Amino acid sequence: MNIQSAHNLEDVRQMARRKLPRIAFDFIDGGADDELCLRRNREAFQQHRLLPRYLVDVSKRDQSTVLLGRRYSSPFGISPTGLAGLFCPDADRLLAQAAAQANIPFLLSSASNGALEDIAQVAPEHVWFQMYCTSDEKINADLVRRARASGVRVLVVSVDVPVNSNRERNKRNGFSRPFRMTPGVVLEALAHPAWVLRYLQTGGIPMMRNWAPYAPAGATAAQVADLYGTLTPAPMVQWGHLQRIRDAWPGPLVVKGLMHPEDAAHAVRLGVDALVVSNHGGRQLDAAPSPLEVLPAIRAAVGDDVELILDSGVRRGSDIVIARCLGAKFSIFGRPTLFGAAAAGAAGIERVIRIVRNEVDMVLAQIGCASFDQLHPGFLWSPGTPHATRAAPAPEVQHVEQRVAVPFP
Repeated sequence: MNIQSAHNLEDVRQMARRKLPRIAFDFIDGGADDELCLRRNREAFQQHRLLPRYLVDVSKRDQSTVLLGRRYSSPFGISPTGLAGLFCPDADRLLAQAAAQANIPFLLSSASNGALEDIAQVAPEHVWFQMYCTSDEKINADLVRRARASGVRVLVVSVDVPVNSNRERNKRNGFSRPFRMTPGVVLEALAHPAWVLRYLQTGGIPMMRNWAPYAPAGATAAQVADLYGTLTPAPMVQWGHLQRIRDAWPGPLVVKGLMHPEDAAHAVRLGVDALVVSNHGGRQLDAAPSPLEVLPAIRAAVGDDVELILDSGVRRGSDIVIARCLGAKFSIFGRPTLFGAAAAGAAGIERVIRIVRNEVDMVLAQIGCASFDQLHPGFLWSPGTPHATRAAPAPEVQHVEQRVAVPFP
């Protein structure tokens, strides 16, 4: 099926399902335990309603957004996703290129298959680097050094993986270290011959190149993956680790994964510039609330000046608009672009970005908001409150025409 026939992100997901063997698809698609958190992330958006406003001039619409001092063409970016090369050869490079073309950020995972130094050169203005603190302080410091030497402007520290979670789909499929291609896995995979052929041609599980420098010379991809597994997760990581990174990193520092308002406020006191409110896509604590549920409390705890980015569960342009109304300046998502890469490579990633960009544009027009930056809680319908009867004042749009409208490629 042609990727251009995908009308929404679920269409792309289903195309990827047909291309990937179950062991690979489930690695992307699955969550922890009973996967209640996965559903909760989507249901949280479904609890909100956007209130249409008409008879407003929305002939020129602008969804560009300034985040951490840089204007991006759309209010969303690509979340960090590890092992992307398993689903599409050279996926990290393709994701970086697509982000640069669309003028949105791409958060390169430290568990990527492409090396930080290489991917940063592909899109130097759009690649952020995401890292986990390991049990080795020297490696932590070296990851920060490498990001700085590679010209990365924004460093993201993920803090929400103190231990490996119970991802039962992966266990049932045998996706664990050491990776085992059991007879059952092989038999099911044969129904996806193109993927199997690529897997064999590229030598199996791709190398985690960011970790190869810390392994013995000549280490195989499996040996490097095992090293990564000994260094992370690191349950001993504390606030002091984050403080040392803040002291060493001269640019914008983002922390990903804090869900408690007190933790968010403490991170800001340490000098963190922005927060990604995330439950790791429902892949860590199945009983956790959705980021959208805790977003207003985190906004109240950190104040209006701290930039908040929402991650987990974003599947529609309306989700991004709702998140903005509740206090998130920006949103990111990872599964859809991985599915796009698996379905059709670069064209699949570009299709995902185009779908979401067009949805954001359409929603802005429907609610009478010519500029994404003008969104506020008054665009949400809240039955039973005075706000609901008044709704929001008609947006002032005169100055919007003076801004450069962002074309939709």
